[in-house]
Amino acid sequence: MPLFQKAVFHTTVANLRDMPFDSQREIAFAGRSNAGKSSAINTLANHTRLAFVSKTPGRTQHLNYFTLDEGKYFVDLPGYGFAKAPEDIRSQWEGLLAPYLRFRVPLVGLVLIMDSRHPLTELDLQMLGWFAQTGKPIHILLSKADKLTRQEQALALREVQGELARISDNCTLQLFSSLKKTGVAEAEVILGAWLDMTPVQETIPPVGLRSEKVARPKNRKAVGWSARSGAKAAGNKKPPAQ
Repeated sequence: MPLFQKAVFHTTVANLRDMPFDSQREIAFAGRSNAGKSSAINTLANHTRLAFVSKTPGRTQHLNYFTLDEGKYFVDLPGYGFAKAPEDIRSQWEGLLAPYLRFRVPLVGLVLIMDSRHPLTELDLQMLGWFAQTGKPIHILLSKADKLTRQEQALALREVQGELARISDNCTLQLFSSLKKTGVAEAEVILGAWLDMTPVQETIPPVGLRSEKVARPKNRKAVGWSARSGAKAAGNKKPPAQ
């Protein structure tokens, strides 16, 4: 079972005072609009429409909380490639995002989604440099990796890894594809550790014992019938003539 399969929508927050008071650990998801942020959340949660996927930049205007377990959340942040968004909305985002990312105590790390075909945009670098100052870990998902050849994937990894080494030593990196659902297990290991969550091992029924239970009645029935038949046959025998 996927680690985050129980994820459900919890609330939308437009003001810092409305954030869940019971939160113990939460992971924020950030990325340029259309980089595949909502699709990545949906894939990790094994849902098709948990996080709304939109082709319109700036559709997500607030912080969307998704409950994973008691006191543990994914937080979907507004996409930051929102050049088409009105100025007043951009100001609202900046006033909400900056204090959240800087001062939110339960926030244990940031997942930054970059399109693997166009990583390290100016806004990506700004987010990396700014959040790295908090000292909290950053995990980068190079999304849409299925669009690249293996050689191009390796090149993208080397390019981004080189830049991360310059910015922070508290960053991890991987390829990810929502379409092919590749990279999910790798992401679960890292994010699960941040949230102090471990995968639930499915219990496999003991096939051998079940087969044995089915077999025993047949054997007992066969034996019982033979015994009764033998007894019946013995009872029908006449005593030898004297």
